Amino acid sequence: MTTESADATHTARVLPRSTATRPQTAAVFPPRRSGHDHTSPPTRAGRTTRHGTTAPLMAADCLATAGAAFLVRDPGPTLALLGPMVLCLVLLNAHAGLYRPGLVPTALGDLPALLGRAAVCWCVAAAALAAMTAGQVLRPDALLCAVAAHAALACGGRAAVYRARRGAARRRPRSTLIIAPDPAVGRLSAALHAHPEYGMRPVGVVVPGSAVPGAQAAPTEGGAPPLPRLNSPDDIARAVLQNTVRDAVFMLPPHTDPQTSALLQRFLDQGIAVWLAGAAVPHDGRPPRRDTEHLWGFTCRRLENPAPRHGGWAKRLLDIALAALALSVAAPVLLGCAVAVRLSDGPGVIFRQERIGRHGRAFTLLKFRTLRPCNAHESATLWSVADDRRMSAVGRLLRRSSLDELPQLWNVLRGDMSLVGPRPERPYFVEQFSQRYPEYGARHRMPVGITGLAQVHGLRGDTSIEDRARFDNLYIDSWTLWQDVRIMLRTASSLFRLEGR
Repeated sequence: MTTESADATHTARVLPRSTATRPQTAAVFPPRRSGHDHTSPPTRAGRTTRHGTTAPLMAADCLATAGAAFLVRDPGPTLALLGPMVLCLVLLNAHAGLYRPGLVPTALGDLPALLGRAAVCWCVAAAALAAMTAGQVLRPDALLCAVAAHAALACGGRAAVYRARRGAARRRPRSTLIIAPDPAVGRLSAALHAHPEYGMRPVGVVVPGSAVPGAQAAPTEGGAPPLPRLNSPDDIARAVLQNTVRDAVFMLPPHTDPQTSALLQRFLDQGIAVWLAGAAVPHDGRPPRRDTEHLWGFTCRRLENPAPRHGGWAKRLLDIALAALALSVAAPVLLGCAVAVRLSDGPGVIFRQERIGRHGRAFTLLKFRTLRPCNAHESATLWSVADDRRMSAVGRLLRRSSLDELPQLWNVLRGDMSLVGPRPERPYFVEQFSQRYPEYGARHRMPVGITGLAQVHGLRGDTSIEDRARFDNLYIDSWTLWQDVRIMLRTASSLFRLEGR
């Protein structure tokens, strides 16, 4: 376990909100949840992804296969092959990209691909049935009926899934940045505003080469609300974090100048989906690609980027295994800490606080309470409580031993955090540090962690935020699974030396 924020040196000191120096930038305000404070967990709507339809689509295909098998005359032998048929069909559909729907997919658009793969699946099943069971031959008319029924059922199931998805997109659109020249900005913004089924809600505009002050709004059309211009890297970083931006639409080629190229790479590193629309889509005279879509008539194509080597499933499996083991082994310690906090400081054993995780998404971090803040503002903006006289002896012991951070193992199991990664910080300080240190925002490319490379190098408490960000980015750029294991071993050894705050 590692330490939290403590008294900072002059390199990391944060001014009060009333006196902090702020650049004159565009006002970007995220939607706030009513009644949300440091004691109530935020909603998890930010976790909704455009590919959340994968499981329903697979279920629809499985049900379609089973339904078609029941319609076959004398379905007994056919049902015996149902498992292999379902597996074969799912693999074929996955290879064809049928579980990665586009912006506004339609069941009729998928029908040719569904029909062809259903025919392959049923022909293989008929051949296997004839080879394994004497006298059990699937007649041509039954085979045709099975293929047709399968395609119809799969098409109907997908239509229901896509309809539900369009409804969810209207209710919970994803925050989107538009990178385009002025005339195109207004038209695309108006189209997305009038057609929420695309699931994009523009929250800011980047006009490359624009010298217009950030406070001026970009022009829009068709009754769409005005959008703030984001002219500086600080404006863009703040907009991404505050609005939890998930999509970026380029309406000009992203490699035309160094500014847009750097912006493109920044979005890709942060896991933001990048779309090329309008003039940004290359027209090379070749046949149209299957992944070409549209945003209300604007040709659109997603820019695919290889996933960064940041652990993926291997890191997640390690987190789940070790966090579950640690929670079960440490259960008596957790119970003892909870009883001690309850007897010493009264009700409210667990302290909940909003922190910023991967890609700037907020989550609720759990800790044992070591001090009760005066109000929500103090909880969100007070940098250090290490020497606070209000802290009880139990609170000091928990912080000194880092036992107060044991409940974060539950955050790891939930997927909010990893065991190893950059330490999460509160939204107020993330905004401050992102303005002061250019590399700070890049820390959010990786899941945040209970411990990290910066912490095992002693960068905790009264240390430089700039140095911490540098070590965090070094960890992300040089990640290996063995490095995670080494960091956890070094962290475990530090616990016995009581190196907490």
